Amino acid sequence: MQTDDLIELLAKDAKVRARFGHAFAVALAIGLAVSAGLLLSTYGIRDNMVSAIETPRVLFKLGLTLLLAVTSTRLAFLIGKPGLSLRSAVLSLVWPLLVLLAGIAIELTVLPQDAWETSLKGQHWAFCLVFVPTLAIAPLAALLYSVRQGAPENPGLAGAAAGLAAGGIAAAIYAWHCPDDSPLFVATWYTIAIAIVTAIGFLFGRRILRW
Repeated sequence: MQTDDLIELLAKDAKVRARFGHAFAVALAIGLAVSAGLLLSTYGIRDNMVSAIETPRVLFKLGLTLLLAVTSTRLAFLIGKPGLSLRSAVLSLVWPLLVLLAGIAIELTVLPQDAWETSLKGQHWAFCLVFVPTLAIAPLAALLYSVRQGAPENPGLAGAAAGLAAGGIAAAIYAWHCPDDSPLFVATWYTIAIAIVTAIGFLFGRRILRW
Protein backbone atom coordinates (compact mmCIF):
# COMPACT_ATOMS: atom_id res chain seq x y z
CA MET A 1 0.00 0.00 0.00
CA GLN A 2 1.26 3.45 -0.93
CA THR A 3 1.68 6.08 1.78
CA ASP A 4 -0.99 8.33 0.23
CA ASP A 5 -3.46 5.44 0.14
CA LEU A 6 -2.77 4.62 3.78
CA ILE A 7 -3.30 8.23 4.84
CA GLU A 8 -6.58 8.37 2.92
CA LEU A 9 -7.77 5.11 4.50
CA LEU A 10 -6.91 6.32 8.01
CA ALA A 11 -8.71 9.60 7.38
CA LYS A 12 -11.84 7.79 6.24
CA ASP A 13 -11.68 5.51 9.28
CA ALA A 14 -11.36 8.52 11.60
CA LYS A 15 -14.45 10.10 10.04
CA VAL A 16 -16.43 6.87 10.47
CA ARG A 17 -15.42 6.62 14.12
CA ALA A 18 -16.35 10.25 14.74
CA ARG A 19 -19.76 9.74 13.13
CA PHE A 20 -20.33 6.61 15.19
CA GLY A 21 -19.41 8.38 18.43
CA HIS A 22 -21.84 11.20 17.65
CA ALA A 23 -24.61 8.79 16.66
CA PHE A 24 -24.09 6.76 19.82
CA ALA A 25 -24.22 9.82 22.08
CA VAL A 26 -27.38 11.17 20.44
CA ALA A 27 -29.10 7.77 20.50
CA LEU A 28 -28.16 7.26 24.14
CA ALA A 29 -29.53 10.67 25.10
CA ILE A 30 -32.80 10.01 23.28
CA GLY A 31 -33.18 6.57 24.82
CA LEU A 32 -32.53 7.93 28.30
CA ALA A 33 -34.98 10.78 27.84
CA VAL A 34 -37.78 8.56 26.54
CA SER A 35 -37.30 5.98 29.29
CA ALA A 36 -37.15 8.56 32.07
CA GLY A 37 -40.14 10.38 30.58
CA LEU A 38 -42.11 7.13 30.52
CA LEU A 39 -41.46 6.56 34.21
CA LEU A 40 -42.30 10.14 35.18
CA SER A 41 -45.47 10.22 33.08
CA THR A 42 -46.81 6.93 34.44
CA TYR A 43 -45.80 5.76 37.92
CA GLY A 44 -43.33 8.49 38.84
CA ILE A 45 -40.68 8.56 41.52
CA ARG A 46 -41.61 6.90 44.82
CA ASP A 47 -43.39 9.24 47.19
CA ASN A 48 -40.89 8.97 50.04
CA MET A 49 -37.73 9.17 47.94
CA VAL A 50 -36.49 12.29 49.75
CA SER A 51 -36.20 10.37 53.01
CA ALA A 52 -35.61 6.93 51.48
CA ILE A 53 -32.53 8.04 49.55
CA GLU A 54 -30.75 8.55 52.86
CA THR A 55 -31.04 4.85 53.73
CA PRO A 56 -28.19 2.43 52.89
CA ARG A 57 -30.42 0.03 50.95
CA VAL A 58 -31.72 2.69 48.58
CA LEU A 59 -28.29 4.20 48.09
CA PHE A 60 -26.99 0.71 47.34
CA LYS A 61 -29.73 0.07 44.78
CA LEU A 62 -29.28 3.41 43.03
CA GLY A 63 -25.49 3.16 43.03
CA LEU A 64 -25.40 -0.44 41.82
CA THR A 65 -27.78 0.11 38.91
CA LEU A 66 -25.98 3.30 37.89
CA LEU A 67 -22.64 1.49 37.97
CA LEU A 68 -24.03 -1.29 35.79
CA ALA A 69 -25.56 1.21 33.37
CA VAL A 70 -22.25 3.06 32.97
CA THR A 71 -20.00 0.01 32.59
CA SER A 72 -22.34 -1.83 30.22
CA THR A 73 -22.92 1.28 28.09
CA ARG A 74 -19.16 1.66 27.72
CA LEU A 75 -18.98 -1.94 26.51
CA ALA A 76 -21.79 -1.34 24.00
CA PHE A 77 -19.95 1.72 22.70
CA LEU A 78 -16.62 -0.03 22.27
CA ILE A 79 -18.12 -3.12 20.67
CA GLY A 80 -19.45 -0.97 17.83
CA LYS A 81 -15.90 -0.05 16.85
CA PRO A 82 -14.09 -2.92 15.13
CA GLY A 83 -10.54 -3.61 16.13
CA LEU A 84 -10.73 -2.12 19.62
CA SER A 85 -9.87 -4.22 22.64
CA LEU A 86 -12.87 -5.03 24.82
CA ARG A 87 -10.82 -6.44 27.67
CA SER A 88 -11.04 -3.44 30.01
CA ALA A 89 -14.73 -2.91 29.29
CA VAL A 90 -15.55 -6.55 29.97
CA LEU A 91 -13.47 -6.60 33.13
CA SER A 92 -15.20 -3.47 34.38
CA LEU A 93 -18.45 -5.45 34.53
CA VAL A 94 -16.93 -7.30 37.48
CA TRP A 95 -17.38 -4.19 39.63
CA PRO A 96 -21.21 -4.25 39.64
CA LEU A 97 -21.05 -7.97 40.36
CA LEU A 98 -18.71 -7.46 43.32
CA VAL A 99 -20.87 -4.66 44.70
CA LEU A 100 -23.95 -6.86 44.35
CA LEU A 101 -22.29 -9.79 46.10
CA ALA A 102 -21.18 -7.51 48.92
CA GLY A 103 -24.73 -6.19 49.30
CA ILE A 104 -26.12 -9.72 49.42
CA ALA A 105 -23.56 -10.77 52.02
CA ILE A 106 -24.37 -7.81 54.25
CA GLU A 107 -28.12 -8.34 53.86
CA LEU A 108 -27.88 -12.01 54.81
CA THR A 109 -25.77 -11.06 57.83
CA VAL A 110 -28.09 -8.30 59.05
CA LEU A 111 -31.46 -9.97 58.41
CA PRO A 112 -32.69 -12.95 60.41
CA GLN A 113 -32.93 -16.08 58.29
CA ASP A 114 -36.72 -16.22 58.49
CA ALA A 115 -36.88 -12.83 56.74
CA TRP A 116 -34.74 -13.80 53.76
CA GLU A 117 -37.55 -15.19 51.63
CA THR A 118 -39.82 -12.20 52.24
CA SER A 119 -37.06 -9.73 51.37
CA LEU A 120 -36.16 -11.66 48.23
CA LYS A 121 -39.72 -11.83 46.94
CA GLY A 122 -40.62 -8.26 47.88
CA GLN A 123 -44.01 -6.82 47.01
CA HIS A 124 -43.65 -5.97 43.33
CA TRP A 125 -41.46 -8.65 41.73
CA ALA A 126 -43.92 -9.28 38.87
CA PHE A 127 -44.17 -5.57 38.11
CA CYS A 128 -40.36 -5.33 38.09
CA LEU A 129 -40.12 -8.13 35.52
CA VAL A 130 -42.54 -6.29 33.25
CA PHE A 131 -41.67 -2.64 33.77
CA VAL A 132 -37.87 -2.83 33.57
CA PRO A 133 -38.00 -4.42 30.07
CA THR A 134 -40.66 -1.86 29.14
CA LEU A 135 -38.40 1.00 30.21
CA ALA A 136 -35.59 -0.64 28.25
CA ILE A 137 -37.42 -0.56 24.90
CA ALA A 138 -36.36 2.98 23.94
CA PRO A 139 -32.71 2.66 25.08
CA LEU A 140 -32.40 -0.73 23.37
CA ALA A 141 -33.82 0.54 20.08
CA ALA A 142 -31.58 3.61 20.24
CA LEU A 143 -28.45 1.63 21.09
CA LEU A 144 -29.08 -0.99 18.42
CA TYR A 145 -29.56 1.78 15.86
CA SER A 146 -26.34 3.52 16.88
CA VAL A 147 -24.28 0.31 17.05
CA ARG A 148 -25.53 -0.47 13.55
CA GLN A 149 -23.85 2.75 12.42
CA GLY A 150 -20.54 1.23 13.51
CA ALA A 151 -19.22 -2.10 12.37
CA PRO A 152 -19.56 -4.70 15.12
CA GLU A 153 -17.59 -7.84 14.38
CA ASN A 154 -20.04 -10.12 16.20
CA PRO A 155 -23.68 -9.03 15.67
CA GLY A 156 -25.12 -11.28 18.37
CA LEU A 157 -22.58 -10.22 20.98
CA ALA A 158 -23.02 -6.56 20.04
CA GLY A 159 -26.78 -6.92 20.39
CA ALA A 160 -26.36 -8.57 23.77
CA ALA A 161 -24.09 -5.72 24.90
CA ALA A 162 -26.71 -3.20 23.76
CA GLY A 163 -29.36 -5.21 25.62
CA LEU A 164 -27.28 -5.31 28.79
CA ALA A 165 -26.72 -1.56 28.59
CA ALA A 166 -30.42 -0.90 27.94
CA GLY A 167 -31.37 -3.18 30.81
CA GLY A 168 -28.92 -1.45 33.11
CA ILE A 169 -30.23 1.97 32.11
CA ALA A 170 -33.83 0.84 32.62
CA ALA A 171 -32.98 -0.65 36.02
CA ALA A 172 -31.24 2.57 37.07
CA ILE A 173 -34.35 4.55 36.13
CA TYR A 174 -36.81 2.07 37.67
CA ALA A 175 -34.83 2.11 40.93
CA TRP A 176 -36.17 5.64 41.54
CA HIS A 177 -39.70 4.24 41.68
CA CYS A 178 -39.19 0.73 43.08
CA PRO A 179 -40.29 0.42 46.73
CA ASP A 180 -38.48 -2.90 47.18
CA ASP A 181 -35.02 -2.05 48.46
CA SER A 182 -33.49 -5.33 49.63
CA PRO A 183 -30.29 -6.39 47.84
CA LEU A 184 -31.85 -9.86 47.70
CA PHE A 185 -34.74 -8.44 45.65
CA VAL A 186 -32.37 -6.52 43.40
CA ALA A 187 -30.11 -9.53 42.92
CA THR A 188 -33.04 -11.71 41.88
CA TRP A 189 -35.65 -9.73 39.99
CA TYR A 190 -33.54 -6.90 38.60
CA THR A 191 -31.07 -9.49 37.33
CA ILE A 192 -33.79 -11.55 35.65
CA ALA A 193 -35.32 -8.45 34.05
CA ILE A 194 -31.94 -7.28 32.75
CA ALA A 195 -31.18 -10.78 31.47
CA ILE A 196 -34.45 -10.73 29.51
CA VAL A 197 -33.46 -7.46 27.83
CA THR A 198 -29.96 -8.81 27.14
CA ALA A 199 -31.41 -11.90 25.48
CA ILE A 200 -33.74 -9.76 23.37
CA GLY A 201 -30.79 -7.61 22.36
CA PHE A 202 -28.85 -10.71 21.33
CA LEU A 203 -31.71 -11.97 19.15
CA PHE A 204 -32.29 -8.61 17.49
CA GLY A 205 -28.55 -8.03 17.12
CA ARG A 206 -28.11 -11.23 15.14
CA ARG A 207 -30.73 -10.05 12.67
CA ILE A 208 -30.15 -6.30 12.28
CA LEU A 209 -26.45 -5.81 13.05
CA ARG A 210 -25.11 -7.98 10.26
CA TRP A 211 -22.93 -6.26 7.70
